[in-house]
Amino acid sequence: MKKICLLACVALTLALTTGTAMADSIKGRLGVTGRLGFAVPTDGVFANNDTLHDYDTDPDFIFGGGFIYGIDQNWAAEIDVTRTKFDVALPFTGDRNGEIINVSLGGQYRFMPQEKLVPYVGAGLDILINDLKGYSVDTTVGVHGAGGVDYFILKPLALTAEAKIVAGPEADIDRNGTRVGRFSTTNFTSTFGVRFFFN
Repeated sequence: MKKICLLACVALTLALTTGTAMADSIKGRLGVTGRLGFAVPTDGVFANNDTLHDYDTDPDFIFGGGFIYGIDQNWAAEIDVTRTKFDVALPFTGDRNGEIINVSLGGQYRFMPQEKLVPYVGAGLDILINDLKGYSVDTTVGVHGAGGVDYFILKPLALTAEAKIVAGPEADIDRNGTRVGRFSTTNFTSTFGVRFFFN
């Protein structure tokens, strides 16, 4: 039985790395993406006794997913929704949980497939839904730039890796209707995931 399982694993590995895994154009194809990785948020400012102090943030996990559609041989449209939660060390107040939900609308330029690898660059608009536990934080709009690569293991299935930077304005942090700080929405993310194309 162990030999049969071993042979099945070897056969599956060979099947995933043979010519059927050649990259193909995604023109006219719809795909779904799931991703997981790390986010590095930037520091903001917080008021204590009417004096502004920088606050520190910690890198943490980011996860999410979305859809991609091939417009033509090189261009694709993408919508992604990701969520990251991270610790915010407020001066004289203690640690609080910060959160950014990013609804990302963008486009990709995908370089012509070479073997199994398809590198791409992208840019777009980001709706940033921000939160800081115990406070009210404004929703803001930012922009992003990204670069990544898809590695096709089967014609409809690719592994993906991406680095992305989001640049957004600082959002007001309010407590009882009074602004007490500015929440930084700029962040850098590095994610890995899977894309599956339906047609």
